Amino acid sequence: MRNVLIGLSVLLWAVVIWYAWDQAMPRAKYGIVFFGGILELFILTELMDLAGGGRDELLTDLKRAYGPGNRIEAGLLTLSAIDVAITCVYLFTNFHALYVTRQGRAFQHELYMAAVFTLVIIYLTWRSFGGTFLAVILLGIGYGRWGMLAPGPLAHSGIGWERLMRILVISIDGFFGFLTQLVAAWIALFLLYAGFLKAYGAFDLIMRLAFRSARYIDSGIAQTAVLSSAIIGSVNGSQTANAGMTGSFTIPLMKRNGIKAETAGAIEAVASTSGQVLPPVMGAGAFIMANLITGITYADVIVAGLIPAAVLVVTIFMAVHYVSVPQLDDTDPETLIQDPMPQMEFATEVVKYGVPLAILIYKLGIQQVTVMTAALWTAVAMLLTGTLIPLIQAAIGTDGESMEESARRSVWETLDGAREGVVVLAPVAIILGAINGVVDILGATGVPTSLSLTLMQLSGGVLLIAAILAMIICIILGLGMPTTASYTVVALLIAPTLINQFLLPELAGHFFVFYAAILAGLTPPIATCVAVACGISGGNFWKTCVEAIKISAPLFILPFAFVYHPEIVSTAFNTQVFTSGAFALLGAIAMIHGINYTFGFERAIAIPVRITFTVTGVLAMVHPSRTVQLIALAIAIALFVVQSAVGKPKPIALLRSLFGFGSTGRTRPKAGDADSE
Repeated sequence: MRNVLIGLSVLLWAVVIWYAWDQAMPRAKYGIVFFGGILELFILTELMDLAGGGRDELLTDLKRAYGPGNRIEAGLLTLSAIDVAITCVYLFTNFHALYVTRQGRAFQHELYMAAVFTLVIIYLTWRSFGGTFLAVILLGIGYGRWGMLAPGPLAHSGIGWERLMRILVISIDGFFGFLTQLVAAWIALFLLYAGFLKAYGAFDLIMRLAFRSARYIDSGIAQTAVLSSAIIGSVNGSQTANAGMTGSFTIPLMKRNGIKAETAGAIEAVASTSGQVLPPVMGAGAFIMANLITGITYADVIVAGLIPAAVLVVTIFMAVHYVSVPQLDDTDPETLIQDPMPQMEFATEVVKYGVPLAILIYKLGIQQVTVMTAALWTAVAMLLTGTLIPLIQAAIGTDGESMEESARRSVWETLDGAREGVVVLAPVAIILGAINGVVDILGATGVPTSLSLTLMQLSGGVLLIAAILAMIICIILGLGMPTTASYTVVALLIAPTLINQFLLPELAGHFFVFYAAILAGLTPPIATCVAVACGISGGNFWKTCVEAIKISAPLFILPFAFVYHPEIVSTAFNTQVFTSGAFALLGAIAMIHGINYTFGFERAIAIPVRITFTVTGVLAMVHPSRTVQLIALAIAIALFVVQSAVGKPKPIALLRSLFGFGSTGRTRPKAGDADSE
């Protein structure tokens, strides 16, 4: 079954690459082919799980998958596969009639077909993401049908079942709408790239780079999680999936070197979240933002995201250093890598993975081609470097493999990369398709307008109150969802209020809800990203949530900086932009220092000091008055100077070690060491 999955995955990727190259059919029609194919592959992976991995003889795998204890699940999955095939073939062959000539009308048999397909999507969504997101889908459909029962301004006349089925399936909107088409045309190729990265061994190189940093930075072990999770998370589009993927090796590594389970889980959860906002991919959210905002390009979104991403990376880097150094054991960095890599091989690996990334940046940033074209070039470049460089090494005899052995290994790595890309892509496609259906229903009910009016009424027209309420709503709506899905929902429901009612620039409004939506993965009581990290670390969920919030505190404040200083997320680079960005960065650093630094003062002194650093940091980040920002920053700097002079303990020594100018792992300040240097 595993080999069958690999073969069908290659077939799907061939279709995806062909469309990116040729674009010979309407995107909506291609979306049907893609969505049907990815659903079938997801069902096959689920059957493989029932078969225990699908690595035995095909007949043996099938007997196990349909054996005692699995028959109901296997039967439902099989019926789902049949229905997906029938529905997608029907929609594809009748595309012109359904999409053009008969818009708004449907035959009775089509309504039945759509109803069964809707049940299949609900079932597959539940298998992908569990009960939390299932509730979101059911509530969305239920609200569309029985909206007359909703309270106050959220009430509407209700949508009949026939119209619901047209919206969800028959009009080739809903489950097959713009989000599914976006996944098919743009995101899929980036996830193929991510699959190749994993198959060709990029994780090993990232870990080695992180281990090397441990020679120069006391917190290098913990920074391993930040580096690896941020890089991988920026590509795969789901902070929760990323926490499971990279956390499986970063969390045990941190625990083995003395970091508590709760701290290790928190570091991984925050690092996985930070990857979602890092250019040039931004967890695939940048693609959706570029589609939703009229008149801007994907490159504009990336440029606008540079300063806030820099603020986030620097502050998380510092926070992780502060919380990890007092816990880390004295570890010799040379022992971290069990099998040292020769310098020549290391340089070759850097070239292998660096060339595709350089092509991606060049295509997007300099040539400014379409995202689909850039993704195609990047995936193909990764395929070529991942297969040709090992062959060249074998030809010149540097790795001890024969040409035949190297070719065989490269082929299997490529095939496994194709399979891995599908495994990551399928849940993303399913949840975005389901979200698209709910969003189209909500759009038909007029709820965005109602929500906008309600938000205005509750805030009394006060921007700060509206922003706080908007953030709370974004966090609630983002619970249990991957980044792309949560951002889409809040971008369509919340961002228009901030833009139209409070006259926020479009980029600022969308970046506000984008950053706010990813907070759901860190915010209890759901905190899916933290929950996954806890499952690996074995730490207490609530304590891990507290640690994660402490490390990521500026992330909760940074969106408000977009509201009061929207130039931070503009496409221009001028004095005002850099000044606002500098205030945001220095304020965030003050917050991190106040919340996470291990002060050696008595409790009666330490608590006011923490509060002062935190409050002045918040004011320096978001206050609309430059004068207030300057005063707040001056107070924070003065307090830092006083603390350095008093030496409880001296923060200069810790900052020196942070940037590699101090110790190399042998002398670390421990919690409570008031005189530690």
